[in-house]
Amino acid sequence: MNDRHTIRFNDGEAAARNVLQAALAQVKPNHALPRAFYKDPAIFDLDLRHFVMGHWHCVGHVSMIPRPNDYFTVELGGESIIITRGEDNEIRALLNVCRHRGSRVCTEQHGSAKGGVFVCPYHAWTYGVDGGLQRARLTPDDFDKSAYGLKTMPVRISAGIIFITWAAEPLGFKHVEDSFARSARIYGWETAKVAAHRSYQIAANWKLVTENYQECYHCGPAHQEYSRRHIFARPQAQRVAPDQAMAERDATLGIDLVDLDHYWYRNEPGQESADCFRSAMVDGFQTGSRDGKAVAPLMGDFKGKDYDCGFSFIDVGPTSNFVAYPDYGLIYRTIPQTVDKTAFELIWLVAGDAQEGRDYKVEDLIWMWDYTSAEDKKIIEYNQAGVNSAFFEPGPYTPMEEDGARYIDWYVDSMRRI
Repeated sequence: MNDRHTIRFNDGEAAARNVLQAALAQVKPNHALPRAFYKDPAIFDLDLRHFVMGHWHCVGHVSMIPRPNDYFTVELGGESIIITRGEDNEIRALLNVCRHRGSRVCTEQHGSAKGGVFVCPYHAWTYGVDGGLQRARLTPDDFDKSAYGLKTMPVRISAGIIFITWAAEPLGFKHVEDSFARSARIYGWETAKVAAHRSYQIAANWKLVTENYQECYHCGPAHQEYSRRHIFARPQAQRVAPDQAMAERDATLGIDLVDLDHYWYRNEPGQESADCFRSAMVDGFQTGSRDGKAVAPLMGDFKGKDYDCGFSFIDVGPTSNFVAYPDYGLIYRTIPQTVDKTAFELIWLVAGDAQEGRDYKVEDLIWMWDYTSAEDKKIIEYNQAGVNSAFFEPGPYTPMEEDGARYIDWYVDSMRRI
């Protein structure tokens, strides 16, 4: 019924590729990227078309649309998408572009579609929540409505997390399912609910945002509160004993959480990138909170047991990252907007039966990562300001930036192949 969206390229592609090739020629092994990768609009356009849009991206959690006809909208790379639950309970992703004259169809951020339809505000073309065109007023009797439904995008759901992609031939989901099976599902994310949501605007290129997330070399000087609570902020040699103690606590609790060896540079061809790893809290801290104590009821396999004083990271594709503690979860979305503007969005998850005010307070729940994200915004914008300098020369990565270097290698390898 509905057309599947495909990416189209404009006539400026050849010139943009020349800019990219010149920048790739300046890349040094195990060094930060040259300035053009963070400054040139042509490279940003190629990032979107050939790297970002070809991957899977988290857009939210199934609890955000609990009932038929519920919806929310998201934006990524300048495109607006409607995420909706149909009468058949199926979750769909619809491009928010009217098939008549191109108006935005859905103008609200979230809600329930009245009468199970979206009505374009311009000429009142009416679409069902499945995207099908139901009414096109004053069109000829022989007008074929079935040819003008809203364009759809592929959707995958894992552990309650909703993913979409622009790719006409989507990457496989094996790594994602494997990583989530050993992490998010054990934390009970399938039956979780959204407890809080925050968005932050950063005046920087999207790659500076994602690179910052991939390393903790900056954590000591930039995130003192985070570093007081998380062993991950320390050099690798200092993590071994605490992480082993955490693994022993998991075994005692009967919690089957393990590291998965799915890194950015080890993907099977045609599969989406995903990894998962574990780290311990500093002694005296059960979870990521102000006082180290619980901020919400235990979730998933931890329910009715105890804290292992650890947490998990999960990374999927180029823009979707997740953090899981025994009592809450965090969705971390990086949203490229322009060459020097990026949004990032945080969504906090708690157990589905937890009640605000009784089981958790939002201000306590969000404190750790809201505080840390405000610090990240500041240091990333400082980073962009320095990279803008004509005197910037990329320096070498340090051992504590191994994951960040791996991420950039993955990106560069991908861009060399376009």
